[in-house]
Amino acid sequence: MIEVRMKKGEQIDRALRRLKKKLDREGVLKEIRNRRHFEKPSEKRRRAERRPRMTTTD
Repeated sequence: MIEVRMKKGEQIDRALRRLKKKLDREGVLKEIRNRRHFEKPSEKRRRAERRPRMTTTD
């Protein structure tokens, strides 16, 4: 569970912004969006194949 402690006198807007940044860095929001609907294994495989591959040049 991700947690953001408010500092003394800190505005709620700032604390929310920090929370959103933490969620984004952890990839939580992305995972939630991906799990909204069931994805068949074949669809997962297809999506993974479309993802750009890292190439190294020597």
